[in-house]
Amino acid sequence: MRYGQLKQQMLDELSSVFREIEETEIAALTDEIVRANRVFLYGLGRERLMLQAFTMRLMHLGIRVHMVGDVTTPGIGAGDLFITSSGTGYLSTVEALQGIARQAGARIAFMTAHPDSPLPRQADVIIKIPAQTMKDDPASRQSLQPMGALFEQAQLLMLEMVVVLLKEKLSQTEKEMEKRHTNLE
Repeated sequence: MRYGQLKQQMLDELSSVFREIEETEIAALTDEIVRANRVFLYGLGRERLMLQAFTMRLMHLGIRVHMVGDVTTPGIGAGDLFITSSGTGYLSTVEALQGIARQAGARIAFMTAHPDSPLPRQADVIIKIPAQTMKDDPASRQSLQPMGALFEQAQLLMLEMVVVLLKEKLSQTEKEMEKRHTNLE
């Protein structure tokens, strides 16, 4: 396949996913973040990388945010938000951590391509990203991209959309965000 065809097909795949993402789910996630005392995020593999990028942007917006698993992550509690991700809809570690967060009184937001799986039912907010994941039967996969790449790309772009919405909602400027950027480079 030539570059031009590949580029167009990948962009078409992302556009197809975004046509099906519900605006109400994005708004609910944005509202939960604004209301939270602190925000905690957890995911594994490439999804974790997408969440780390989002964690950085939340910090730039002045939000108290922690990536679960980092050595400086404090305990979660009432008034906090726990954002988790599993494109396939189930990871035993996510299930265990959601249980701890719930018991501590935190609210839970869950991102997945499979909202009918048992795990998302524990969440207060479910964000469905209708994209191919590793769970999908290889014979029925529509994306030319391997494994869960389409889900991960759509997740990152969707989270960048949330950043823009939060920036507006919190009346943050680029200058204010830049002041919070690391100077240890």
